[in-house]
Amino acid sequence: MKSPSQTNAIDFDSAKLQRLGFGQLPPLLERPANLAQLRQQMSLQLQTSLEPQRILGLFFREVQRLVPLDALSYVHSASDLRLEFGARGHHSVSYSLSHEGEHLGELVFRRNQRFSEQDQGNLESLLSSLLFPMRNALLYRAATQSALRDPLTGTGNRIAMEQTLQREIDMSRRHLQPLSVLMLDIDHFKRVNDSHGHSAGDDVLKAVAASIKGQLRNVDMVFRYGGEEFLILLCNTGREAAAMVGERLRHAAQAAQYFADGQLIDLTVSLGCSSLLPGESADSLLRRADSALYVAKREGRNRLAMAG
Repeated sequence: MKSPSQTNAIDFDSAKLQRLGFGQLPPLLERPANLAQLRQQMSLQLQTSLEPQRILGLFFREVQRLVPLDALSYVHSASDLRLEFGARGHHSVSYSLSHEGEHLGELVFRRNQRFSEQDQGNLESLLSSLLFPMRNALLYRAATQSALRDPLTGTGNRIAMEQTLQREIDMSRRHLQPLSVLMLDIDHFKRVNDSHGHSAGDDVLKAVAASIKGQLRNVDMVFRYGGEEFLILLCNTGREAAAMVGERLRHAAQAAQYFADGQLIDLTVSLGCSSLLPGESADSLLRRADSALYVAKREGRNRLAMAG
């Protein structure tokens, strides 16, 4: 029978960490002899990386020297970070991590045997070595994401798009999976700026971006391609499925309500769609989507056109 999860809040300040023995650390040990040595050894290992996945992977591996585990999962909603290691177990114990009021995520340990009080005490002691490395990793992740994010719409910027598109093309070829892109343009956007000002135009851009993201899967990605253009990258999605997504985005954008100076603005979008061809480059894939978008606008706007 599955036991209910137990939630604990871990909120250590610097003084408490000093009392736990995080001042001067002894040299790294080959095999820890006890809890204190394992905690000290882990504190050194976990500070060698700023990648959350590597830090938690090391933590998961090292904890099992003292407390056997089947799985570990981690969620930090603010940075949209979700990581899982191992297989699910029947029993779980969960912890809310925080430092000086700063939320650092939710951590869940799982295994098929119940967790004893001693097991939980050991886990809580070992968690103290995770707080500073995870806080630094989350700060680094936030800074990196900020550099790759459009500040107005919250979508990826052109730098992020170029990096991501080439990576997804390589993965598509390696795993023999389809890949499609949608180029979306807001129809007559210049009229919004001319009639209501750039502040209203910014509000429309943010609203359209939110509408797009609300219609997509977690694995799909949105980038601001130009002034009023967005690129949507659809992983493992072929031509027909991409056309369906494009039509869903078009209808959602048209159904949304946009206001400027208290007035309702009628707004539509046009889209061009292309799917990756064998041996095709990223530039070619984008050019074909852009050409299809041009066809959609030339034929009257508020429609989706497919690349040949």
